[in-house]
Amino acid sequence: MKSNQEIKDIVMQKYAEIALQDKTTNLSSCCGAGGCTTEVYNIMSDSYEELKGYNPEADLGLGCGLPTEFAFIKEGSVVLDLGSGAGNDAFIARSLTGTSGKVIGVDFTDAMITKARQNTEKLGFNNVEFRQGDIENLPLNNETVDIAVSNCVLNLVPDKRIAFSEMYRVLKQGGHFSISDIVLQGELPEGLQTAAEMYAGFVAGAMQKDEYLKIIKEAGFKNIKIQKEKPIIIPDDILQNYLDENQLKSYNDNKDIIYSITIYGEKMEAGCCAGASCC
Repeated sequence: MKSNQEIKDIVMQKYAEIALQDKTTNLSSCCGAGGCTTEVYNIMSDSYEELKGYNPEADLGLGCGLPTEFAFIKEGSVVLDLGSGAGNDAFIARSLTGTSGKVIGVDFTDAMITKARQNTEKLGFNNVEFRQGDIENLPLNNETVDIAVSNCVLNLVPDKRIAFSEMYRVLKQGGHFSISDIVLQGELPEGLQTAAEMYAGFVAGAMQKDEYLKIIKEAGFKNIKIQKEKPIIIPDDILQNYLDENQLKSYNDNKDIIYSITIYGEKMEAGCCAGASCC
């Protein structure tokens, strides 16, 4: 088993490579991590093209949901995008906060930060900023953001308990999050578990759904809800590279194991309990 630092190094190296690839290359691979399928499509992402604020240059096709669509972002909100990449979700969020709000993107990879800042400059936004930082040690003060969003990133973070605790710390009382991520409901074949690192987080850091929800609750969040859920089906042309014929048949007989979920949770105001009128 790799150490947390080794996992971070793998993620940083791979996403630096992705930042320098064109979108066509990213979309012809599994989460942008290499040419591992013969079909040109991304097996996880939803289309942003109908959403206000969408900018194609910022969309690397690396998400597994549309968290900004479910985040109840209002004009004037301060929004934090965890793992902001080239800025796709941040720019969608900015279209909802308007000029009176603010969007802060945090990403681990210098190359992604550079790409996001270049996109921001092209768009002429003065209320969107990108900070290089670790989600396990966010470069923000306590209680400074209204809403946190994240798109298929927290499964890359080695210590998810610290990540959710950090999210809780920087959210204002009464704030909330909406995040899309990958979870498991069942056990992956060993061959696929080993190969998962190649997918730069496709399932490399995914944990069981129940455990994931438990971590969110233990971080202090209330009113936790699953806003959207869909199975992720890995094409046979990927699976056959890592599983023998019998393993492939066994997996396909029960292939609804990997799921994309979009989850909502709230940081209650002091003295407020779940369901109380004060909230």
